[in-house]
Amino acid sequence: MTNWLEIDTYAKKWIKEAGESIKESFSSELVIQTKSNKNDLVTQIDKGTEEFLIKQINTVFPSHRILGEEGISESLDNLKGIVWIIDPIDGTMNFVHMQRDFAISIGIYEDGVGKIGLIYDVVAGELYHSIKGHGVFMNDTKLKPLEKPNVEEAIIGLNATWVTENKRIDSSILSPLAKDVRGTRSFGSACLELAYIAAGRLDAYITLRLSPWDYAAGKVMIEELGGKVTSLRNEPLDLMTQQSFFASKPGLHEEILKKYLNNGAW
Repeated sequence: MTNWLEIDTYAKKWIKEAGESIKESFSSELVIQTKSNKNDLVTQIDKGTEEFLIKQINTVFPSHRILGEEGISESLDNLKGIVWIIDPIDGTMNFVHMQRDFAISIGIYEDGVGKIGLIYDVVAGELYHSIKGHGVFMNDTKLKPLEKPNVEEAIIGLNATWVTENKRIDSSILSPLAKDVRGTRSFGSACLELAYIAAGRLDAYITLRLSPWDYAAGKVMIEELGGKVTSLRNEPLDLMTQQSFFASKPGLHEEILKKYLNNGAW
């Protein structure tokens, strides 16, 4: 039988060690490269952090598999067995420009089912963590189950890209939602926005493009607290592909889908 407590203990140790290494790098000169476009950045710290985590996992849990953002680990075509889904620095642009508002994200899945979620806000010193069936914590504080807010009182994570002219969605679809809610925010780190839903700082997060390493850990936490995570078409997420993403508190998810997204029929 899998000892999830042991895995969680090691994962917490490694994510904090990686965080300390990142903080020590602040005084170093960054080597910045672009990936898919000029705003899709990666640094030697991203790569070094992923290499560190992969080395630890392979040493202690050699039978486990790894899916990482920077592609340093093996290429996977399925999620059979125990798979660690890693984003070494989610919010690289924030890391490069501000040295804050970024996080390390680790989701650990078994046969496609989320078992452990860890999101570490390195600068704030906030470790959000969850083992399926045992609640969600921010450091030592247990987070409360999520409750439904009204749309008019909701704060949602929504990048301005999706309510202005763009290639992925008619901007008029989400504009009414942006007008009706109490406010919108964009922190530049998807996993932190999911952690903020878990902590009650945000009520929902919507984006048209997200990769599994961005949300694997946060999905575990939000569902553990009673929230819902799907695509914008209200479909189950495929953790092997990039797709639209919608996470929110319970009830609010259904209301937004029905009123603003026509139940995914757009």
